[in-house]
Amino acid sequence: MKKGLLALSPLAVFITLYLVSGIVAGDFYRVPVTVAFMAASVYAVALSGGMPLKSRINTFSRGAASEQMMLMIWIFVLAGAFASGAKAMGSIDATVNLTLWLLPPQMLLAGLFLAACFISLSIGTSVGTIVALTPVAAGVAAQTGTSVAMMTAVIVGGSFFGDNLSFISDTTIAATQTQDCKLSDKFRVNSFIVMPAALVVFVVYILMGAEVKAPTEVLPLEPVKVIPYLVVLVTAICGMNVMAVLTLGILLTGVIGLLAGSYDGIGWLGAMGEGIAGMGELIIVTMMAGGLLELIRERGGIDFIIRLLTRNVNGKRGAELSIAALVSLVNVCTANNTVAILTVGGIAKHIGDRFGLDNRKCASILDTFSCFTQGLLPYGAQMLMAAGLAGLNPMAILPYLYYPFVLGLTALLAILLRYPRRYS
Repeated sequence: MKKGLLALSPLAVFITLYLVSGIVAGDFYRVPVTVAFMAASVYAVALSGGMPLKSRINTFSRGAASEQMMLMIWIFVLAGAFASGAKAMGSIDATVNLTLWLLPPQMLLAGLFLAACFISLSIGTSVGTIVALTPVAAGVAAQTGTSVAMMTAVIVGGSFFGDNLSFISDTTIAATQTQDCKLSDKFRVNSFIVMPAALVVFVVYILMGAEVKAPTEVLPLEPVKVIPYLVVLVTAICGMNVMAVLTLGILLTGVIGLLAGSYDGIGWLGAMGEGIAGMGELIIVTMMAGGLLELIRERGGIDFIIRLLTRNVNGKRGAELSIAALVSLVNVCTANNTVAILTVGGIAKHIGDRFGLDNRKCASILDTFSCFTQGLLPYGAQMLMAAGLAGLNPMAILPYLYYPFVLGLTALLAILLRYPRRYS
């Protein structure tokens, strides 16, 4: 017990430094997330006794520079270059103007949420959706005098709709493969849980939209400058790799920007450089989080959580609740919903078989609770990406994340009320 708690203590150090001190100070900028992760990482390396210091650092470095971490960093670099290049070229302003022209003020919140839901469902990735729509949402907020944090949260929330439900989402594939069920069957079960949550939030955004003011000034439409965003959205929906999508978007911003006279070649390169530099903190946090979590895993922290939650399970409702708690806690530790599902999938299958659970319901619980947890993590990739693109602190977005909160509530009710009956 003590060994397991000790293995998880670096995470407690991070939470204490970042969250608790921010709450006490009333300002989450007081303790930068990079400093909190650095302190927790140093503590984790010092804690990992029993092996030479060099071996401990190597373990940390292995987690920080894992294939998954490096792929994420590549996406951050490309996203920063694309977002900054598009902004300098005028693509964001043009897209915002087009959005304001198409949607009445009272439908902006609901319209952006619906767009995020549709795009994420089509491309199966929350990160891709956030990259594409967050700059637009931030621009709309500036034009209408609405909270940038709220507009950004609309996109983040909608992006998890597809991350959870899409047939091509990593979380869906991981959940169905570990529970040995079909994608279509899991989709049916998940729909009963996800659709009511999305509908409730959509109605809330319609009601909240009544308070959105009309834009003070709508500039003339420049359709050609919207092309980079349209191409990024269409190619992502068609299933193109997100890195290829962002590279194509970068090239288009350069070509259109040069032809339109928005900047010269040096200006384009400078804009991309600024965007990449703006992702610096995000990249540092990603690497330190990867290293920290690798040390926690190496010392048995993840295994301890699994054993703790499964030792007193009895009955179907308790079994489903243990699976939900298991994947949620591991997700908090790994900050990656796909990794969390893969980590506990085998244990969840064992619990399901032992207590006679429907494997389709188990897959839905794994996916839904991992997305619910990931959607609320201020140090998760999605929140960090959205905050970076909108120029916000992740904690500023958190209070407006209505969809993840409602999704977690409906998922919990589905367990407690044995819903849907056919799969319970």
